[in-house]
Amino acid sequence: LSALLIRLYWLDSNERGVVVYNLLSGMRVIEGSAFVAAPLGGMTLGQLGAEVIRFDPIGGGMDHKRWPLDNKGNSLYWAGLNKGKKSIAVNSRESEGREIIEALICQPGPDNGIFLTNHPPGGAYNFDKLKARRKDLIMLNVLGSHDGTPAVDYTINCALGFPFATGPRGGERPVNHLLPAWDLVTGSMAATGILAAERQRSRTGCGNLVKLALSDIGIWVASALGHIAEASLLDKNRTADGNHIYGAFGHDFLTLDGKRIMLTALTKAQWRRLKMAVEITKPVIEFENDKNLNLDNEGDRYIARDNIVAMIEPWVASRDYSNVKNILEKAGVLWGPYQNFTELLKNDPRCSVQNPLIEVKNQPEIGSYPMAGLPLRFHDLANMPVKAAPLLGENTDEVLSDILGMPDHNIADLHDRGIIGGVVVSV
Repeated sequence: LSALLIRLYWLDSNERGVVVYNLLSGMRVIEGSAFVAAPLGGMTLGQLGAEVIRFDPIGGGMDHKRWPLDNKGNSLYWAGLNKGKKSIAVNSRESEGREIIEALICQPGPDNGIFLTNHPPGGAYNFDKLKARRKDLIMLNVLGSHDGTPAVDYTINCALGFPFATGPRGGERPVNHLLPAWDLVTGSMAATGILAAERQRSRTGCGNLVKLALSDIGIWVASALGHIAEASLLDKNRTADGNHIYGAFGHDFLTLDGKRIMLTALTKAQWRRLKMAVEITKPVIEFENDKNLNLDNEGDRYIARDNIVAMIEPWVASRDYSNVKNILEKAGVLWGPYQNFTELLKNDPRCSVQNPLIEVKNQPEIGSYPMAGLPLRFHDLANMPVKAAPLLGENTDEVLSDILGMPDHNIADLHDRGIIGGVVVSV
């Protein structure tokens, strides 16, 4: 029983003396990645307690200096996606460098032998070559398309139909959205895939190659949301409709003092509270009688969306934000303020240390700022403390010494010959 408990979680105390979780303690994942999806998957596993070791070229890979940057040229993007990992810098163009990475991936032990990557399949670290060294290897390969052809979030999104359903009503051009949605879902799915494969291995002793394509993720989501069925059965394409919520009621409104809010009513109860709060119960009844609609019905609210907006706009426009906020919150209306990133940080307690998700941590070479841990909440277990991202190559010597058992003089020789790199962290 004690061995099982150690396998499931490790309990410790953080600075506040509360019990924290480390559910994947003992699991080691080697990550070779760039951009968003694979690093996010690795960070998710790391924030659940796995030891995630990321390898990069000496000097950094293609995303080591990706925007946004701080005033000193450090990538806030790279730091954000690699929290809690270990970093080694290896010259993988040399056979000795590749051998180091392969040895880490194929390290013996029941919790080792897990490789997460978005490197092209069939390259230096292909599954068949690694499996020859470790038969129960688990490798999750993030791809662009299922057939191995390259793609990124932006080339996937444009083909899925969503840009034609985004933007102002009547717009002639597709509109891209800022959020790399397919990368983000792929990253979360990558963590899920590794955990599923590890569960299979723990039961059967068999490893697996798991392929996960961005395009498949996008199509999977489009299918789940009914877009593919709509196109197939009805020969119908969703069109752009501004800030309206499709199939229900939701729209943005401007207050007297220039603050923009979002009002929604997805259920009958939400609609009833909204009507009462913004004082449109009587005009709604008159409109329903005139148009033979029942706005308690979600679909009818969508049909009448422009008319509902016209009823609500004068009420919001005649009141300042604080007044609107108080009335809506007292009435239990489903609403939210529009905020830029700076306003989110300054004004929203959900993005502050009032939320257990957020801790202010020091990121070496960058400084202290709020960082988010894992959003999962486990009953009776507090979140693990947030860990900053490593500096590039920060853990090279530690990993080679502690995991591969390499003596100091060999490590020094590899440094001298440019096979490995590293940094000294200033305190």
